[in-house]
Amino acid sequence: MSEYRTVNGFGRAEIEEKRSVFIGSADFVTTEEEATRFVERIRGEFPDARHNVYAYLLREGAKTRYSDDREPQGTAGLPVLEVLRKNACLDTVIVVTRYFGGILLGAGGLARAYTDAAVAALSAAGRIIRRPALTFGFSCTYAEYPRCEYLLTQCNAVLEPPEFGAEVFMKYTVPAAESEAVVLRLTDATNGRILPKKLGEGWQKIEC
Repeated sequence: MSEYRTVNGFGRAEIEEKRSVFIGSADFVTTEEEATRFVERIRGEFPDARHNVYAYLLREGAKTRYSDDREPQGTAGLPVLEVLRKNACLDTVIVVTRYFGGILLGAGGLARAYTDAAVAALSAAGRIIRRPALTFGFSCTYAEYPRCEYLLTQCNAVLEPPEFGAEVFMKYTVPAAESEAVVLRLTDATNGRILPKKLGEGWQKIEC
């Protein structure tokens, strides 16, 4: 796994161009099935709209797809896809819904409007970096607990609430690339008594 840029979640923004309303909706997806469901959801939300243009860009297999949804070829879906590419946003789908205002925008005007709506949708969704992360756990004595907590905080680890019993069980998540260094620091700080065990793999979200 390697880190990549994407969106933090669902976001929506609206712009108006010569009385036509463009509603951009963006979300995080990881498969074509999820992207398709999102597109259908937005179509169902705006059934009376003239167009629901979409594009998505997936990390796995570098899959891309877009649709002009009856707009002139190259004026809608492709500009939305280019917004994803220029922002290097993977695992992201954008749907731009258009309510026609009665004034023709021309090919250039359409492309600009769809681009602006897609950019606004990305901004509303919030862009992040997803970084591979590992979760570890270990038990320590009550005397060791404050020192371990401080050390992990200094390493920018994400701590889960500790479990208090005969000893204190601690669970933390760190970027995969930094995990070995954190394990070594904990082991050295406790003279080899503590050796954290890997519990799982996942992702950390970092705002960008």
